Amino acid sequence: MRAKPFVAVALLIAVSGCAGNQGSQPQAGDTRFVAGDGKLTLFKAADRKPAPAVEGETLDGSTAALATHKGKVVVLNFWASWCGPCRAEAPVLKDIAAKTKAGGVEFLGIDFKDRKADAQAFERGQQPGYPSIFDQPGKVALSFQGTVPPAAIPSTLIIDRQGRIAARALGAVKYNDLLDTVTKIGDEK
Repeated sequence: MRAKPFVAVALLIAVSGCAGNQGSQPQAGDTRFVAGDGKLTLFKAADRKPAPAVEGETLDGSTAALATHKGKVVVLNFWASWCGPCRAEAPVLKDIAAKTKAGGVEFLGIDFKDRKADAQAFERGQQPGYPSIFDQPGKVALSFQGTVPPAAIPSTLIIDRQGRIAARALGAVKYNDLLDTVTKIGDEK
């Protein structure tokens, strides 16, 4: 049954808290929790896998979907209000989202394994400028099984203009790394 590996991942995330500073990058189909260092891994265009359909209710009650951003670069960030590294990277994501929006880059948060009231309070305080899907049960994360899983909290996936997973970071991203990678993927034709 496929739910068992995901339950193990959810349990490890709950017990482990957030991504730490160690660990290796999991491979496609690997659903184990892995502590991350925030390093972005850029995938060659020929090796990129299509992103699954991502859709859900946002923290403000509207609906967001990856499909509405077809033809744009999309940064998906998996986060939770209880996660210290998520809190630390929030200003980085907010600033880069604002800087890259005019270039056709969209950001979409995935609030994972969180209490809705806590997540809403966090968003009110941060005002990221982009929506977050409320994914308490982890269905969005599970939909990436068999591709490039977001196996840590926080995790960031960058989707290219063709809807393929172009890059991934496990752990809190660093400002220049994220900006450089988003720019590079955005410049692809």
